Amino acid sequence: MVSQNPFELFALWLEDAKQTSLNEPTAMTLATVSEDGMPSARIILLKGFDDRGFCFYTNLTSRKGKELAATQKAALCFYWDELHRQIRVTGNVERVSEKEADDYFASRRRGSQIGAWASKQSTIMQDEHDLPNRVKEIAGQFEGGDIPRPPFWSGFRLIPRDIEFWEEREYRLHRRRFFTKTPAGWQEDILYP
Repeated sequence: MVSQNPFELFALWLEDAKQTSLNEPTAMTLATVSEDGMPSARIILLKGFDDRGFCFYTNLTSRKGKELAATQKAALCFYWDELHRQIRVTGNVERVSEKEADDYFASRRRGSQIGAWASKQSTIMQDEHDLPNRVKEIAGQFEGGDIPRPPFWSGFRLIPRDIEFWEEREYRLHRRRFFTKTPAGWQEDILYP
């Protein structure tokens, strides 16, 4: 059966999460896999979504950036304990446009912009003072002017193949609505808990 667009349901659930006392309702687990099949997961923040997919940003030379570029596949998981809800998403990833990346980078606080330039994300520091020294150096380099987006920093969009909406229920009889993208639109099925 073809049913509603799951992005509409996601928007409702995200808004519900924003109305709670959760510290960061846009926090999500991003799972990637290396070329040799080793999985890796970390918490990141959702920075936008629409009918095309879910967007987030990173250093392209980081572990996640390299894994996303190599496999072009990922999974997301949102978990809102206070609401007893979870959303799981799997699909392919693509880089956001240069304009999207530039616009988002320009919207960040100056300290975060400097941090993006200063961090050699996922590499080993030789000394614990390396990062503060790099921050100071980058801040001086861009003092008094706008900070452009680093060429090694951009965003990805996860284009869902499927999206599952999970709601906790008594006796572990949870409700699981599973949406699959088809040529005709989104198909919804109910999964056993």
